Amino acid sequence: MDQSAAISKTLENEENCTIVSFILVFLFVFRLVTSQVEVKIFIYKNRRMAITAEDVSLEDIIPISFDFAVAEGELLSCGSDITVRMSYQQEELNFKLPFGSHSRLFLSELNRAWSEQIRTNIHLKIISIIYVNIKSILELQSSRPDGMGGQGQGWSLDFFSRTSLTGICRDDMKLVRSSSHTPSNKAQILAMPQFGLRDNLIRCELLKNEEQYTYLEDFSFFLGTYNVNGQTPKESLRPWLSCTLNPPDVYCVGFQELDLSKEAFFFNDTPKEPEWTKAVSEALHPDATYALVKLVRLVGIMLILYVKKEHAEFISDVEAESVGTGIMGRMGNKGAVAIRFHFHNSNICVVNSHLAAHIEEYERRNQDFKDICARMEFHQLDNSRPPFTIIKHDVVFWIGDLNYRISNLDVKDVKELISKKDFEALHNYDQLKRQIDEEAVFVGFVEGEINFQPTYKYDTGSDTWDTSEKCRVPAWCDRILWKGKNITQQHYQSHMALKISDHKPVSSLLVTGRINSETYKKTFEEIVRNIDKLENECIPSVTLSKQEFHFKDVKYMQHQAETLTLYNDGQVPCQFEFIQKPNESTYCKSWLTANPHKGFIAQGGSVDIELEVFVNHMTAPNLNSGKEQIEDILVLHLERGKDYFISVSGNYLPSCYGTSLRLLCLMREPIHDMPPGTIETLTNGNDMNAENPLAIPKELWMMVDHLFRHAIKQEDIFQQPGLRSDFAEIRDCLDTGMPDSLPGSNHSVAEALLLFLDALPEPVVPYSFYQQCLDCCSNASHCEKVISMLPQCHQNVFNYLTAFLRELLKHTANNRLDVNILSTIFASLILKPPTKQDFAEKRKTQEFFYYFLNPESSTAQTSV
Repeated sequence: MDQSAAISKTLENEENCTIVSFILVFLFVFRLVTSQVEVKIFIYKNRRMAITAEDVSLEDIIPISFDFAVAEGELLSCGSDITVRMSYQQEELNFKLPFGSHSRLFLSELNRAWSEQIRTNIHLKIISIIYVNIKSILELQSSRPDGMGGQGQGWSLDFFSRTSLTGICRDDMKLVRSSSHTPSNKAQILAMPQFGLRDNLIRCELLKNEEQYTYLEDFSFFLGTYNVNGQTPKESLRPWLSCTLNPPDVYCVGFQELDLSKEAFFFNDTPKEPEWTKAVSEALHPDATYALVKLVRLVGIMLILYVKKEHAEFISDVEAESVGTGIMGRMGNKGAVAIRFHFHNSNICVVNSHLAAHIEEYERRNQDFKDICARMEFHQLDNSRPPFTIIKHDVVFWIGDLNYRISNLDVKDVKELISKKDFEALHNYDQLKRQIDEEAVFVGFVEGEINFQPTYKYDTGSDTWDTSEKCRVPAWCDRILWKGKNITQQHYQSHMALKISDHKPVSSLLVTGRINSETYKKTFEEIVRNIDKLENECIPSVTLSKQEFHFKDVKYMQHQAETLTLYNDGQVPCQFEFIQKPNESTYCKSWLTANPHKGFIAQGGSVDIELEVFVNHMTAPNLNSGKEQIEDILVLHLERGKDYFISVSGNYLPSCYGTSLRLLCLMREPIHDMPPGTIETLTNGNDMNAENPLAIPKELWMMVDHLFRHAIKQEDIFQQPGLRSDFAEIRDCLDTGMPDSLPGSNHSVAEALLLFLDALPEPVVPYSFYQQCLDCCSNASHCEKVISMLPQCHQNVFNYLTAFLRELLKHTANNRLDVNILSTIFASLILKPPTKQDFAEKRKTQEFFYYFLNPESSTAQTSV
């Protein structure tokens, strides 16, 4: 949550909070006074989530001057945080910062401000505020007599360059130090941004020669996954987590369905996180001491990374990210969390995912996997470098409830094969195996042999197969896969002793390769010497496969891509990048991307660049109305070379998605049948001679009517995502005609309706009425009055939708909906803010919409 509003209310008029990083939390506030800027650190703390100024208190102000310094950092015994000791004059403060780019960005900015202060002697006024969240920090220590004192405990890792407290020249501070076996100082220099070309060439050559310096060493990774079905840890996890004879070097423990409550789903807050974290820490192998490196959670999907204490110094660059793949591809009831880190010269990524449920939804699970791989990005400290994606890592471990089922086999036959322990025959009916064999998903990944019985579904508290009315077919939902070289699996098993869930936990012990430091150093230095010989004054050049690209019949939310191939025909390696044109903020229009948009090409090599066109709710309105066309010029720049110009053009097929309610009510024909220029004319307000408008858009009616007739009792409607292929067919039906029935599943039609509302240029409740809705959210009659003031088509749509949703609520026993779920989902689409929405506003919008869905509300009933 953005807590900058609370901080901003404590500042003076000329101070402005511009950056918020919600880890501990850090805020950077810039204050300009005439031509001088003064550098200070403001220290805040709070006792709860900061929403108003009353929630925070200013504790101290530290001036950044010649006597200011950041001393040695220490890793705490728990391993999750790092201490930073700041000193000024005779005072000293110790803070605990977490692993990750947020902390590094804070420290980098702090060091930059200090350096500028010293170099220029200008009275710089950059106020860096450290806002210390008491809930996240164990303590704030200081040696001052006011009680904020004390030295940090733990074992030193020398995370920062050692520096004199009064010295002027010092190295850039780094949150996590480089590994101790870095070959030479030259490697550190080459890693700096200005040496990006050389660095890329070195990496390329190292990759070619990796067999010379890689060997297997006993570095073991314990991977565990457990869908706990919203239960609490009522039994010890040791039969699962301490099942190996020797203690693993690294633990990667993943959970799904940690909390099934609505509070966890909508507000991402759960008391079960500390309960399960404590249960895990108590169940780790007793013959070793472990440090908690990172924890990341998305609703009920949680991943925890532990490392043996003696290996902690070799872990660096720890980052965590999450991706929701639930309804509309955003909700966190399904999706993935991931942690990436650098360990002994290897980049490793661990992914814990919970994919779409139900036996028939294997295509949706394939889509979830691809979405996670495409959307999960780990940004580097150097913003000029492209972010890491999952697949770019040297080693990828993928765990989780993947939800692939056993299909085309009767439940009785499945159980018979299980009783015979004929898992090989049963595995042939496994959806994941079939999809991998068809290269539809997890291409390049490996899964060990399955010689344990399916882990789903059991009666809770027993080893009995599901005896409920649905009588689920047993399945291997819980899986562990990996990708990378020099990896061997020592075991892959389930753990039947744990009975608190309807799933059984699964574990795998993998042994990975590592770098031979001495051989690596020799290889590296030889490569650097060869590069020194190669470098000369030659101008780099490339040949382009073509310079004109045309995209035909571009549709809303439909990817189109063409490949641009660059051939390095010069005498030296080259670095390329698409650069911004004059007076433009990005290198391309928002509907266009180049992947990769920057990179490196070795001499004689080539690279394929995907030019991708994708129109979403942000770009569709201007394309629908004709204000913008599919036209752009890309400028490809070679470092130390010339620029190349690439033309991109195409034609866009207008869609009801991204078209305003007013325009859709004026169109009696499908939007594809509208004569050229008609949409632009209507957009400009020239509708004096238009026929009487429709009460509501026909496209909206078609979707709601379909759901009313076919999905009123559909389980998990508006909560289970649909298929992207279904959406394409639904969109085409809406844009081209009026079929008797829409194609696709009920879930796909429901998601298409939500996407329609999300794409409206002006929401159902126009932006100009947003504040009035917030102001009257606690008064039902005032809420109704605001709706009565809406433009007629907006008012009609609001009443139509709320009537339909009230009808859905009459069948909660079947569709498992309630007023809180619907008000949360639809309020965010119907009542959008004109600017960024904070937590308090979000609750008010839900409260406003709640009045119209509550069956006991006095709102006038409207028939569907």
